[in-house]
Formats: sequence, structure tokens, C-alpha cells
Amino acid sequence: MPTVLQTAPFGRSGNLPGCAAGSVNRPRREDTQRRPATSNRLGTLAACGEMRLEAQVADSSFDVVSKVDRQEVDNAVNQAAKELGTRFDFRNTGAKVNWSGDEAITIQAETEDRCKAAIDVLKEKLVKRSISLKAFDVGEPAPSGKVYKVTGQLVQGIAADKARQIAKAIRDEAPRGVQAQIQGDQLRVSAKKKDDLQAVIALLKNKDFGIALQFTNYR
Repeated sequence: MPTVLQTAPFGRSGNLPGCAAGSVNRPRREDTQRRPATSNRLGTLAACGEMRLEAQVADSSFDVVSKVDRQEVDNAVNQAAKELGTRFDFRNTGAKVNWSGDEAITIQAETEDRCKAAIDVLKEKLVKRSISLKAFDVGEPAPSGKVYKVTGQLVQGIAADKARQIAKAIRDEAPRGVQAQIQGDQLRVSAKKKDDLQAVIALLKNKDFGIALQFTNYR
């Protein structure tokens, strides 16, 4: 008898040519071998990212500076000049206080005694404006023509020798792990613990380096 060929029912199909039965959607062997390697790479990248993030946020720091608010000093100079012009004991003594450049202040009077008294008036005004007297370097009046005169300088920035003294004090007495780096006319102090930074601030406040210190950029 001749063999009868039957076609597949309409809407159904057999296996695609060249595909074995049950092979459709089965993952290839090489795919299953690559997946663990990809997972490992992702895990490594994540770990590296965490390490970089930890390194970025590990240290806290602040800056040690010696700076004067010139506007506040200017207010003190103006107040001192006004008082010298109105007080009875300075009348007809030629007492004056004026700026001499951007960072210098000149005080003068007809006598040495009145010049020294004028210096005291200026210092009092500076203190009232929260300006440390360590930030104003002034000497003794000296004769200048018919008057006594002295010029005081505002101390701005930490000199190199003072910066080395401060860095040495931190290195010798601060908690272990605290670092101090001189950056121009200021210092950067860093540590992993903020409590250690507070200890450094307390340490420096209790020492006298001969200059006014401020602590800024705490982070």
C-alpha cells in the first residue's frame, strides 16, 4: 500500500528545521558559564565603589587661620577717632588715629603720654569689636617732628615659623592619627574622628603662639 502523508493541522506547526525536540528556549552552555563571571565583576565593582566612597568620607577636617575682619577694625578706628575728638582730656593735644595703608594704623599726639592714652582707646574699641589684641602689633610712640607717633600693623595670616610651631604642638600632643598640613599662611588639620578635632581646637586655645587664631571650614 502506498504511504499516506499527513499535513500538520492548520494553526499548528512542528519543530523548526534543524532544531531538536525540546531544544527551544533552552540556554546555551556558554551562557550558563558566563553568568557567574559577570556576577563576580559586578560584585567587585560594587566593592571598589564602596571603598572609594569610604575613603572620600573617612576624614574630617578644619583650618587654622589668623585673619582680621577689616570692616570691624575700621569701625573701631572710627569710634576711637570720635572719642579722641570729644573727650576733655584729649582736648588740644593733637591726638589722632588714622589708617596708614590697608593694614596699618597710625596714632599720634603732641605728648608721649597722650599718644599712649590714645593707643589704649583704640585697643579698647578693638576688644569691643571682638578683635584680639594679638592681631594688632603696635610698639612705643617715638618723636616725629613736633608730635609723638606710632604705627601699628594688623597681623594677617600665620607666618612660616608660627605655622611650624603649631604643627609641632599638634604632632606632639594631639590624639594619635591627627594630621596637620601647612598650606600657605594657614594649616589644615584632619582626623578620622571629629572628637579628635575638638581635642585639637581645645589644645590650641590653651596655648599662646603670640598670634590670634581662628578655626574655620569645620567639616
